[in-house]
Amino acid sequence: MYEHHNVPLLPLRLFWRRMLRHGGAALGVIAGSLVIGTIGYHVLGELAWLDAFENASMILGGMGPVDPIRAPSGKVFVSFYALYSGLIVLVVAGILFTPLFHRMMHHFHLERPDSSK
Repeated sequence: MYEHHNVPLLPLRLFWRRMLRHGGAALGVIAGSLVIGTIGYHVLGELAWLDAFENASMILGGMGPVDPIRAPSGKVFVSFYALYSGLIVLVVAGILFTPLFHRMMHHFHLERPDSSK
C-alpha cells in the first residue's frame, strides 16, 4: 500500500486519494462505533433511540454522558463503551495521520543527487 524508501515520492494527486481512503476508513470506524453505542444504550441502557444516539455520540466525542443509566447491565455497558471510545480516538488518529507521517518520513529518506558535483 505504501511505497518503499527507494521509490520516488507519490505524486500529490495520488497522495490525496490515499488521504481520502484513510478518511473513509476512519469515518467507517466512527460510524461503526456509533452504531454499537446506540444499540447498547438502547438495549442495555433502556433509552429511547434518539437518546441512545445522543449519549453514544457524546461519549464517543469525549464529552460524557447526558442521561443517567439505571440498569446494572447498562452501567456495565457504558463503562466499557467509554473505555472503548477512548481507544477509538487513538485508532482514528492513527488511521488519519499514518499517510502524513509516511510521506514526511519518505521525503526525508529520499536519496538526493549530490549537488556538489
